[in-house]
Parts: sequence; structure tokens; C-alpha cells
Amino acid sequence: MRVITGSAKGKKLKEVPGDTTRPITDRTKEALFSILGDWIVGARILDLFGGTGAVGIEALSRGAAHVTFVEKASAATRIIGENLRNTRLAAGATVIKGDAFKVLLKDHPHPFDIIYIAPPQYRQMWIKALKMVDTRPELLTADGIAIVQIHPKEFEDIPLENLVLYDERKYGSTLLCFYEKPEDTV
Repeated sequence: MRVITGSAKGKKLKEVPGDTTRPITDRTKEALFSILGDWIVGARILDLFGGTGAVGIEALSRGAAHVTFVEKASAATRIIGENLRNTRLAAGATVIKGDAFKVLLKDHPHPFDIIYIAPPQYRQMWIKALKMVDTRPELLTADGIAIVQIHPKEFEDIPLENLVLYDERKYGSTLLCFYEKPEDTV
């Protein structure tokens, strides 16, 4: 696992020992950032269930203004910190060791341009997190998006009030679902 491009291009990222995280593949990460394009530059990102930090670190390498990582597992928060230091991107990051759902309930000084939701598989935690983001539209900027990373078998159409699914992309055993505020609410 490595940083694909940007200021930390080619830097290897440490993985969390064991099987508690499911790191995004380089192929999927490259596709994700190809979709996001230059929009990532200057973005404020909330990376829930941060794992190794690969997605948020790639965003920082490509010019994101700030990434807030949220991870409950001590081993994973330690690895995120090591990966941030190794890539020299720690200045643009905040790492919160804690429960993603509790963090979603808190007030934040600025809304986020992207909320990235990549929880452990097959526990429907993505649904709970996405519904929480949906009930708190102030967490996202006017043109902000929520991106869910799940196994394709986990997907289900869920009723939302403030967000709509506008795109989904499948890469092997990973499905990326993109949600935004409807045009009439922006």
C-alpha cells in the first residue's frame, strides 16, 4: 500500500496488524481520486473508520486542506499517526481516537467537503453513519458529499431526507457510493 501521487507520491504506508481493517486497494483509491479530480484541492475531509489512514493521506498528498481521521482501535490510530509522520503530512491532520458515531454527534468548527465512511464489513455500520450524516446536513458544505466504501453485497437503498445517491462505482469487492444534497436544498 502506497501514496499514489502528490507531495508524498510513492511513500509506503504501514498496515494495521491483523484483520481488523480492510485497506482500500491502490486500484480503488486511484479510481476514487480520479473521480474527485482537482476538487480535492483545499477540501476539508472527515475520514470515519480511518483504518490505516490511506484515503485521508492520499487526499492530503493531493492538496486537501485538512483531514480529520476518526478511528476507535488503538493499533489503527497509532498506524495513522506513523503514516502521517512518514509522509510528512501530519500538519494537515487531526487524529481522533474514538467512536465515529459519537464524533458525528459533536459540533465541528467547519463543515466538511467530504465525509468518507468505510466501516468494518457486514455490520451495517455504514447505514447508521450515513443516516447520522443525513440528519445533520450542517456537517457538509453546500456542495459537500458523503462517500461510502462497502462490499457490494452490503448495499441497500436506504431512505434519506437530506442526501441522495448520485453515483456508485464497483471495483472488484469494493463499492463506492456517492451521496450529495439534492439541488433544491443547496
